[in-house]
Amino acid sequence: MQVLFKSRDPQAHELRDLVQRRMRFVFRRIEWLIPKATVQLSDVNGPRGGIDKRCQIEIKSDIAGNIVVSSVDRDWRTALDKALSRAARFLTRQWRRGTDNKRPRQRAIALSAGEEQAG
Repeated sequence: MQVLFKSRDPQAHELRDLVQRRMRFVFRRIEWLIPKATVQLSDVNGPRGGIDKRCQIEIKSDIAGNIVVSSVDRDWRTALDKALSRAARFLTRQWRRGTDNKRPRQRAIALSAGEEQAG
């Protein structure tokens, strides 16, 4: 998984290593589904403060196409964790849907083929 990091804020650039470690940890079981991910940290209000730290994650996935998830919170770490959690849930759900949909069809095909041979 290739992780690209984007930010114009100097404080956010200090989080580059943390972002990459968190990405690899959260997606460790489904990393093979994600060839490329982009994380963008931005400060919405600037120096005024408040709930304004934004984390946007764009994932290019083989099973779900392009996925964009964003989260806004008081600090970048919390915004990052919330966005990663949403993205991981979505990708896991998509992957399970893909594997669950194939199994009943294969069983139905096997059953119908077995009935033809028996009949």
